[in-house]
Amino acid sequence: MENTAESEVVDLCRDLLRIDTTNTGDPRTTVGERAAAEYVAERLGEVGVETRLLESAPTRANLIARIPGADSSRGALLVHGHLDVVPADASEWSVDPFSGEIKDGYLWGRGAVDMKDFDAMVLAVVREWRRTGYVPPRDIVLAYTADEEAGMEYGSQWLVQNHPDAFEGCTEAIGEVGGYSYTVNDDLRLYLVQTAEKGLDWLRLHATGRPGHGSFIHDDNAVTTLAEAVARVGRHRFPTVLTPTVRSFLEQVSDALEIELDPDEPELAVSKLGPIANLIGATLRNTANPTRLAAGYKDNVIPGRASATIDCRTLPGHADAFLRELREVIGPDLEIEHVHQQPAVETAFDGDLVDAMGAALRAEDPGARTVPYLMSGGTDAKAFSTLGIRCFGFAPLRLPPDLNFSALFHGIDERVPVEGLKFGVRVLDRLLRNS
Repeated sequence: MENTAESEVVDLCRDLLRIDTTNTGDPRTTVGERAAAEYVAERLGEVGVETRLLESAPTRANLIARIPGADSSRGALLVHGHLDVVPADASEWSVDPFSGEIKDGYLWGRGAVDMKDFDAMVLAVVREWRRTGYVPPRDIVLAYTADEEAGMEYGSQWLVQNHPDAFEGCTEAIGEVGGYSYTVNDDLRLYLVQTAEKGLDWLRLHATGRPGHGSFIHDDNAVTTLAEAVARVGRHRFPTVLTPTVRSFLEQVSDALEIELDPDEPELAVSKLGPIANLIGATLRNTANPTRLAAGYKDNVIPGRASATIDCRTLPGHADAFLRELREVIGPDLEIEHVHQQPAVETAFDGDLVDAMGAALRAEDPGARTVPYLMSGGTDAKAFSTLGIRCFGFAPLRLPPDLNFSALFHGIDERVPVEGLKFGVRVLDRLLRNS
């Protein structure tokens, strides 16, 4: 059988899934990124692509390659994917999360949709190009990164700070969490293209009080002060704000679903979206969720300090207003520490690349319609956008109508449709040939 991108993408993805690249957030226990980068380097090397392995720390490997185009004077396109995955508890899964098992028409494994599916698609397309001698219209820069799942310090953030030359000439980029289908009916599927991401701000709240014996009456208890503030934050509902991207998405979805959009109550439109309602609902407002608590060292000692971590996600252009409102909710007496910050990113849904995305999808699915959306989480685009690169989420997949796709990200029994992988390769090949 002739080797083509479509024929080998499943095996490439399966191989990648079998490499445990669990990112625990602790460099001492994070594994596999170097092995996965070396696997990609070997597969590219087999077809004559030169690669650079750049380690930010021992075993924290990133891979860079440049595919020369017919017109290198044009702005280059960055195609990026991360190789690390979040942890998986095998006891919770139906299959071994690192087995790469195929069953029921799906390829199963941690990273199947986040994001070794796209890693494999890109690898398959480039390998076919090199075997057939195809030259893309402009330079394509490939970046396979480490550490996306834990803040990007050893991956894309490190690359843009220490090796910005690797991305010289790049004006646009495509990466994860976009280009997937949402079925409206048999004749219409919306393909969500990510054009924006919320900002990230991990905060630590610190309350102080008078330490003392746990048996005494105590009116200056740091744990009590912290707990009350955390409860207020956890119950607080930030106001609805429709950013340009979210407004455009809701208008197009309302048109497709033939429902009226009330800008004052956008939740009504979101509630009609079925399995992606949670994904979109989180983009209507800023959010702040308590995630960790720490206090004390002995059961009968009232500590003098108590701390909590708050995971905050902010809409583009609204970070300052969010912090002012959060301070009002928390109160004046607690210290706020910024542990990790990444800005929101947003770009317009226009241009030749966007047009090429729609054309590539329609060529494979005549019922396709592209719509922009804001992602509530974050990707390596946060780092690459600091270089002035317009970043889009476009890892194309046609999904079964009943698949709760958003629940698979970091979820149990993560899996990708085998036919969806093959569809994605065909779309990606068309896009890169015509962009």
